[in-house]
Amino acid sequence: MESKFRILVINPGSTSTKIAIYDNEEQLFEETLRHSTKELEVFDTILEQYTFRKEAIIKALQQRNIELSSLSGIVGRGGILEPIEGGTYILEDNLVNALRDWAIKKGHACNLAGLIANDLVKELGINAYMVDPPCVDELADVARITGLEGTTRTSMFHALNQKAVARRAAKKLGKRYEDCNFIIAHVGGGISVGAHKNGRVIDVNNALDGDGPFSPERAGEIPTSELVELCFSGEYTKQQIKKMLTGKGGIVSYLGINDMRIVEDMMDKGDKKASIIYDAMVYQVAKAIGAMSTVLMGEYDQIILTGGIAYSKLFSKKLKERVDFLGDFVVFPGEDELIALAEGGLRILRNEEKAKIYQ
Repeated sequence: MESKFRILVINPGSTSTKIAIYDNEEQLFEETLRHSTKELEVFDTILEQYTFRKEAIIKALQQRNIELSSLSGIVGRGGILEPIEGGTYILEDNLVNALRDWAIKKGHACNLAGLIANDLVKELGINAYMVDPPCVDELADVARITGLEGTTRTSMFHALNQKAVARRAAKKLGKRYEDCNFIIAHVGGGISVGAHKNGRVIDVNNALDGDGPFSPERAGEIPTSELVELCFSGEYTKQQIKKMLTGKGGIVSYLGINDMRIVEDMMDKGDKKASIIYDAMVYQVAKAIGAMSTVLMGEYDQIILTGGIAYSKLFSKKLKERVDFLGDFVVFPGEDELIALAEGGLRILRNEEKAKIYQ
């Protein structure tokens, strides 16, 4: 009989904290704890929100009569750190200190997950973990070269979802992730297209900073000479330029919205500009997939589309038409971050993998 492991998953965002309890892969409940602007504005930094968010989690568990003593492990969303290999990391002093330091440097709420998880397990005799953070870096040396001395390509992408989807796809094929090659396009507010080779992402665009295809909110790769002109035009500050590239770029820049469902409604009503911009985004994702097919030299099991926009039948259809000739095209819509985190913890508890130690 299979052992039952109960896992608490913690996934903080800028104005909410998602939590869930899993008994093995079965979700007992999921809740999004909303944090109002009024509640958060009293904190000067992300790190100062730590106690507030932790207490909100404990209160939510108490309301559902979930005893912390019933847990087998706690898994927090991976934080922003210096580049590390993918995998599930045990939360110990070095990693906790790094998460705290980088929370101060980058001010991202995801770093609080590990801090809270580590604190909750102290008196429980169990471990806390972090799974596939966005800073996963497994790039091949050749993929780091940019063409300009002093600059380098950086790996910053939807590692948690990409690797979770890759494992599910491999399982469907009756294989291990480490024995497969995939091209995976995560398409949401940001877009990352990665080449997965034998369990490592050997090439991927920096989705956080808007590298790669343009997305609903990110400008993607734009002509360098035009960017230089913008930067030195005197019309914009450094911060305004950064916002144009990540936040006000892409679909927002052209159409003033970031919801692809609304763009599709505009297209249905005959909006030609919406149609060409939509098709251009599909086109750029397809080009990135084509590029990754050369990275893997044509040797891959599947091309996978995932992320929130993968729910769109229109987007999936248009992309498939462009890349279908390259190989088997499959869709895993959504992000499913909570189950991906739970699965990372389960692999350790089941002794299917060994937890990594942050160095």
